Amino acid sequence: MQVREIMTPSPTIVPPDCSLKDLAAKMRDQDIGALPVCDGDRLVGMVTDRDIVVRGVAMDKSADTAVRDVMSAGSACVHEDDEIEEAERQMARHHVRRLPVLNKDQRLVGMVSLADLVEKAGFAETTQQVVEEVSKPTPGESRRM
Repeated sequence: MQVREIMTPSPTIVPPDCSLKDLAAKMRDQDIGALPVCDGDRLVGMVTDRDIVVRGVAMDKSADTAVRDVMSAGSACVHEDDEIEEAERQMARHHVRRLPVLNKDQRLVGMVSLADLVEKAGFAETTQQVVEEVSKPTPGESRRM
């Protein structure tokens, strides 16, 4: 099964010059915790609610700060014609729950999530392993609760 069969097409995006205030409002209004950052239809990074907190608020950035200043550039991604096992590998390798999906022209065409793998692809037997890998702290990252 290919990624295009389970991805969410035409994802919500934000431009790199979007303010953190507008980004946070968009995330709140659409109940989204991570968004691709695109310059036109070219993926330039990903931004998460955690980025707003850790790279924005904790670094004393203003609400007018541009998304480009807190986003993660060079995000992991998959291609629409990749097999879904590749999405699993990328999620586990990069400790992420969502991946941008690109077409052969390197343009953003969708998003695939861990939930998509479970719900649409029925990958319950491998989901536990992927969840364990995704949930491991990145080297040097602390996860205190």
